[in-house]
Amino acid sequence: MTQGPLTTEAGAPVADNQNSETAGVGGPVLVQDQLLLEKLAHFNRERIPERVVHARGAGAYGTFTVTADVTPYTRAAFLSEAGKETEVFLRFSTVAGNLGAADAVRDPRGFALKFYTEEGNYDLVGNNTPVFFIRDAIKFPDFIHTQKRDPYTGSTEADNVWDFWGLSPESTHQVTWLFGDRGIPASYRHMDGFGSHTYQWNNETGQVFWVKYHFKTDQGIKNLTQAEADRIAGADPDSHQRDLREAIERGEFPSWTVGVQIMPAADAATYRFNPFDLTKVWPHADYPVVEIGKLELNRNPQNIFAEVEQSVFSPAHFVPGIGPSPDKMLQGRLFAYGDAHRYRVGINADHLPVNRPHATEARTNSRDGFLYDGRHSGAKNYEPNSFGGPGQTGRALWQPVSVAGATGDHPTPVHAEDDDFVQAGNLYRLMAEDEKERLVANLAGFIAKVSKDEIAERAIGNFGRADADFGKRLEAAVQELRG
Repeated sequence: MTQGPLTTEAGAPVADNQNSETAGVGGPVLVQDQLLLEKLAHFNRERIPERVVHARGAGAYGTFTVTADVTPYTRAAFLSEAGKETEVFLRFSTVAGNLGAADAVRDPRGFALKFYTEEGNYDLVGNNTPVFFIRDAIKFPDFIHTQKRDPYTGSTEADNVWDFWGLSPESTHQVTWLFGDRGIPASYRHMDGFGSHTYQWNNETGQVFWVKYHFKTDQGIKNLTQAEADRIAGADPDSHQRDLREAIERGEFPSWTVGVQIMPAADAATYRFNPFDLTKVWPHADYPVVEIGKLELNRNPQNIFAEVEQSVFSPAHFVPGIGPSPDKMLQGRLFAYGDAHRYRVGINADHLPVNRPHATEARTNSRDGFLYDGRHSGAKNYEPNSFGGPGQTGRALWQPVSVAGATGDHPTPVHAEDDDFVQAGNLYRLMAEDEKERLVANLAGFIAKVSKDEIAERAIGNFGRADADFGKRLEAAVQELRG
């Protein structure tokens, strides 16, 4: 059924969309063919710069439903009562691959969640791992450079990856996780999610709590072996994106049980691990996961570019009752994510339907810029003003944190049981024997590709410091592969 005549971008009807206008039959094309020029010019600009990281992704809309009373811990309105529902958009992604890369690869998965709350959008930018490779954002560009294509070879190089990891021993915990069984999820539906960072919750009386978010898949954990992933990546590069879309189309809505670990603020200073170190977890025996809600995805985007590629998330998007922590990686991301989107999508990226608030309205004095839609009409663009413009509330979103000492390039504070290896060793010792065998085989296959013995030895040494048996078995496996 026709929807009316095809038109130009300006709305004029198109008479012929099959043939360019020429100077006579078979003659050269005329510059006056504005439909041709409009189509070619638009096509040349149809792709915005891809994300430097998390370029390859898929997304869906859904709902978050509160299942427990958390008002003693936070005054966030969307968490104010059991049964309350909030619309969400969740974007899954790989980290290192480009937009055309395969889904079934060994890589962390991004788990970026946008809550469209009545107090504004709240973005929770996490992964499918509870920890990360580094603890300070100043190392992030260097780390990502090792995961991307080498400037000389144009390929991802084992030398670069293992050189950086070996010289950054804090990565040992995350690398142990990544090369274990959960390093390649079978689908986005069959993996857990984590907020990863530590965040602040504060209640109506101003009490402060530190929290970590957990999203436990209700579909159960399913993973791929390296051989299975290699086969699927070659046969169906879009495997995870396709699986998510088709599951929702069938009415098999994926869901996650949402929980938080809650630490009273006073515990942080003396806790045995630095609670703001992104390379560490809080053992559940110390701070159990408390269920707070249910996340369900039940609606596919109608246009991948408009709703997935142009979606933007920033951990700086908080709502009253939720705020940042002194986590140094999080502190860097508070700036970096928004800045990346201002460059990649434009200064008005937050005006796009997928990004703008759905349950309230954004009222700012920001004007103009690329793709500004004139939504403010002729309203005054300053504050305070005498013309009924929006004004400040006088109440901060989160509570202040006490600081002391001289400024300087300080390392992350060390707590009683902090080192770069203890939790990696604990993770290894939790594994069953067959899991350990696969972990060692996965690591050895990659380490064996490095060209310098010192790089391999340093990498193996870090795993040996996590657990002696781990290091010994890995050393033997690498030697066997290297001959």
